[in-house]
Amino acid sequence: MTVSLTNGLAWSALQGFSVEPMTVTQVAKSKPGSVPDCSGEARRPLPDGRDRYTISEVAAFTGLSAHTLRWYERIGLMPHVDRSHTGQRRFTSRDLDWLAFVGKLRLTGMPVADMVRYAELVRLGEHTFSDRQELLESTRRDVLRRIDELRDTLAVLDHKIDTYAGARRASERA
Repeated sequence: MTVSLTNGLAWSALQGFSVEPMTVTQVAKSKPGSVPDCSGEARRPLPDGRDRYTISEVAAFTGLSAHTLRWYERIGLMPHVDRSHTGQRRFTSRDLDWLAFVGKLRLTGMPVADMVRYAELVRLGEHTFSDRQELLESTRRDVLRRIDELRDTLAVLDHKIDTYAGARRASERA
């Protein structure tokens, strides 16, 4: 069974299993790690439950600048953002969910071009699940390689710390 997130992403295609869809507000209220989610623990105050947000409200919520949000829209990383009758951007909760996921992709080190490609695949619909899965699996392999490198680096740091701690103890005994 495939369950879609509020922004049209097929969650089972992202994670390899089915879960109930969650909004940013629901994710923020859940315990970190208790439910698989794409947006992680909320670190900023949540919007007040409305479903229309200005660019400055979204910038404050996400930590992204208004310039970055406009750039995301211009390069195709954001879906079309509705506008008010005065031309002001009006973001939705769906947009916030998408931006939370894009934030996770950024943390993986995924190149912007690949993120844009992924966004294009999402817009093309469900028949692109296998392409999306392939792109995410490739990114996952890259993340696992980086984790291994960081573990090796951590082992070197731990060794150096132990060396200095031992040397300090020896000098204190002398």
